[in-house]
Amino acid sequence: MGRYLPGYRVRSVVKLGEGLDNLAYEVNGELVVRGSREPDPEAIRREAEVLGALREWATLPVPEPVFAAPEAGFIAYGKLPGTPLQTAPLTGLGDLAAPLGEFLARLHRAPIPLPEDRHPMEEWLAEAEGHYRKIAGHLPASARRPVERFLQSAPPAEPERLTFCHNDLGAEHILVADGAITGVIDWTDAARADPAVDFALILRDLGPGVFENSLAHYDGEWDGAASERAAFYARCALLEDIAYGLAEPSAARYADAGIAHLARTF
Repeated sequence: MGRYLPGYRVRSVVKLGEGLDNLAYEVNGELVVRGSREPDPEAIRREAEVLGALREWATLPVPEPVFAAPEAGFIAYGKLPGTPLQTAPLTGLGDLAAPLGEFLARLHRAPIPLPEDRHPMEEWLAEAEGHYRKIAGHLPASARRPVERFLQSAPPAEPERLTFCHNDLGAEHILVADGAITGVIDWTDAARADPAVDFALILRDLGPGVFENSLAHYDGEWDGAASERAAFYARCALLEDIAYGLAEPSAARYADAGIAHLARTF
């Protein structure tokens, strides 16, 4: 730390959590230091630039970088208040819909230059089938049938428009306190992508009610095809979460939540 913050004394370090790509630590109760499992210097530089540009566009709090160490694969920013929605009591979710919809409407208009993240729908479906093969034995027959029907169906048409997206807006990246959103974190995967991807994870993690209410407060371009893609992405992402949670004991909460949400998602 002294190399990047001269004179800064580290008094405490607490592990906050880990995901598919990153590990995060809290330092002195005031800094969050997030490191990549596989350092990608360009991704760290890009994230720092994105966070700087977001100050003009974000209607919800986002992290402000304190320093970035691209070659070492980590970035530090001031800790935002709140608890990840993934581990918070799931009450009052309806109150989150309006700020999420307004946030995404503004975000998807941001002219922040980023690479495109475009994967063919057939590729999404093939990956989802691979995840399902790993988890099928852990699911009851009643849960397997709708998943298998989905995997055997044709994917939706490719999106025609890409916008600036968070691109990983799961409940673990939404901070809440006292029933309000206090921050949106982890912008590692931000890219120009299908805006339906951002809504897909709201659908996956918060359910169809919050999804629909968020859309009611979204004044960006949206139609039935976008809703179809959001449902498709949500199902693919749910299977990935379950597979990850079953493979990694420290991430079992992903599997537990995914299995609990299977019926409403499929």
